[in-house]
Amino acid sequence: MRKLFDWADRWIAAATWRDLALVKLCLCAMGVLIGLCIPQRRKKGVAAAASAVFAMTYAPLMAKFLSLMPDKE
Repeated sequence: MRKLFDWADRWIAAATWRDLALVKLCLCAMGVLIGLCIPQRRKKGVAAAASAVFAMTYAPLMAKFLSLMPDKE
C-alpha cells in the first residue's frame, strides 16, 4: 500500500491543474452515477452524509488555496 501512495505522490507532483480538474470531473461523474442508483428512501440520508463530507473537505482545501495567493493580487 505504501508503494501505491508513493506512486500517487509522484503523479500529483507531476500533474498540472488541468490533470487535477479532470480527476475532479471524473469523480463528480462517478458520484452522480452512484447517486442515481440509490433507492429513493435512502437519498435523504446519503445527501446529508455527502453534504457533511463536502463541508469538512472543502473548507480546509480552500483555506490552503487562499493562503497561497499573493496579498497584492
